Amino acid sequence: MITSKIHSIEENTSSLWNKKIFGIKAGEIAIVVGLNLLSSFVYRFTLWTVYWSKPDKWQKLLSPLEWLDDSGLQHILMLTATAFIWWVIFRVCSTWKLHYRLLLHFLLLPVFILIAWKGYYWVSEQFEFGHLRGNQEKWDIYIPALIYMIQFAMFHAYEYYISNQRKIRNEIELKNVALKSELSAIKAQLNPHFLYNVFNTINASIPKEMESTREMVADLSDLFRYQLRASREDLVPLRDELDFVRKYLDLEQKRFEDRLQISIAVDKDLLHWQIPPMLLQPLVENSVKHGIAPLTEGGQIDIIIEEKEKGILSFTIKDTGVGVKDKTVVMQTGVGLSNTQKRLEKMYNSSLNLSDNEPKGLIVEFSI
Repeated sequence: MITSKIHSIEENTSSLWNKKIFGIKAGEIAIVVGLNLLSSFVYRFTLWTVYWSKPDKWQKLLSPLEWLDDSGLQHILMLTATAFIWWVIFRVCSTWKLHYRLLLHFLLLPVFILIAWKGYYWVSEQFEFGHLRGNQEKWDIYIPALIYMIQFAMFHAYEYYISNQRKIRNEIELKNVALKSELSAIKAQLNPHFLYNVFNTINASIPKEMESTREMVADLSDLFRYQLRASREDLVPLRDELDFVRKYLDLEQKRFEDRLQISIAVDKDLLHWQIPPMLLQPLVENSVKHGIAPLTEGGQIDIIIEEKEKGILSFTIKDTGVGVKDKTVVMQTGVGLSNTQKRLEKMYNSSLNLSDNEPKGLIVEFSI
């Protein structure tokens, strides 16, 4: 009973700690506020030891009202400035290279000091609070500068730690995926020739006048062969992936006949690009199965591949099917979409973007 209560308290604490406010964990906010409170106390303790000589200095040191009068207001301003600068450095400029963000601190540090120094003095005078004067003002320049450097050094170290942990997790997950793929390849290699021999036997038994059927069996054999290759290789030329997708769509067109129209647009210069195998087919299959198939009149699928930015390959799969109302749910429940999303996240830190096609249908986009 006691153990279960302890576990329940730990789970509730962990839940509160990890609860996000504006995308930031509550625990992280609590640590930053706590560090600012600690630095405020250290600052007051420094003043207490250097300048305060009144008989009531112990009461002055520990009194909450005296804290607000002496330095609390200043640290509230510094905490506000910290939040704004953190948002600029780690949100607005998060895609900048590290050395550019570090250089940005040379512009933001003087702003922080001015808020903690002159800004604090101005507010104090409005509320008739006291503040340091004369030669003592150096503390209100030195201490905020020191606090700024310490806390943002900790922020950057924490960012590096989180990024490194995420990278380690991704590498572990990729290794697990690779291991599963290797096991799948081993299983597939147990007797792959038997499967191909069966296809060849079936092909040979089909009369010559049924050429269309012979082609379908040959295409199906090629599909299985490519899937086996996909379990062995991490990357394949875009040309091979498109050949695989075309064979799959050719088979689907035999089933749907005029109800399925296909368009593939890709520059020949991009066909040598290396991409993960079986990346496009699940998305195309999703369009056929869930978009076009439910419609009596059928529809069209457009596959567009282009180099929008140097070194960045952009993929777009459009269909004129029934579309998707709740795109969040379909990303979580759709096997083809969710698996492709995971692969993109782990391998390229990219993601699928789902949007509505006009006048109807779905658009799936991603870049690698």
